[in-house]
Amino acid sequence: MELHHYHDTNRRGTVERLNYASKDENGTSVFKYANIYLPYGYSSGQQYPVLYLIHGGGGNPDAWLDCSMIKNALDTSFTENRCKPFITVFPGFYSHDPVRKSQVEENVERSNVLRFQQELRNDLIPAMDKTYSTSPCREARAIGGFSMGGVTTWFAFLENLDLISAFLPLSGDCWQFGGLGGGKETEKTAQYLHDHTVEQGFGKNDFRIFAGTGYEDIACPNLTPQIEAMKKYTDLFEFSDSMEEGNLHYVLMEDAPHMYEKVYQHVYNYMPVLFSCC
Repeated sequence: MELHHYHDTNRRGTVERLNYASKDENGTSVFKYANIYLPYGYSSGQQYPVLYLIHGGGGNPDAWLDCSMIKNALDTSFTENRCKPFITVFPGFYSHDPVRKSQVEENVERSNVLRFQQELRNDLIPAMDKTYSTSPCREARAIGGFSMGGVTTWFAFLENLDLISAFLPLSGDCWQFGGLGGGKETEKTAQYLHDHTVEQGFGKNDFRIFAGTGYEDIACPNLTPQIEAMKKYTDLFEFSDSMEEGNLHYVLMEDAPHMYEKVYQHVYNYMPVLFSCC
């Protein structure tokens, strides 16, 4: 489904900035911010589901809003009643402004997204729940991200499944066993995703994964084999092309390279089912 390029301009959501304290990789206190999209008509009198949407490598909390029509997608979805309104949080997984380099250092990026899992648990989610009228249950929390944000999402599935029930890893594979692990360590990665989840006591009814990328996306050769390997573990991962069935979904888009301008459409298409369990 493609996004209309128009919506009711009298019913636009607003974007605020949430400042919160956290710690860097050395345990030093740092102050960070996240951009908060509040749907039109936001009221402290009702509780809202929350989607945490993570930027890619080298990005920041502004990246999704600056580089795509994600706000338009949210406004349109709520105006057209495609889904019930929810809050969207755009945080940053770096503890400091990243040093821009021509080549990604996989170990450094991996350590950043791993560290962010504790920040998400200990700092960001509590700050959100204290500041805004959010629903406190895990069924009302989702997390997704693009590229390294997709890697962040897989680590959230492994580390924070007790807090979050829906996951949108977009154009990013699981790096549990190193960079590009979904392609390089495919079977090992799929087995770990299965075994670690089962060991925590979670079953197929406890989560949903809505993954996606493009045929021309550089992430496709790593994410696609990982998803295919996960399908073999049918006791936990129930793949379905229907977003209303199963708990594992994967969409490959035509003419979609590794760009925010393309990948945000996955978020738009998944919005109606993100919080359908609430």
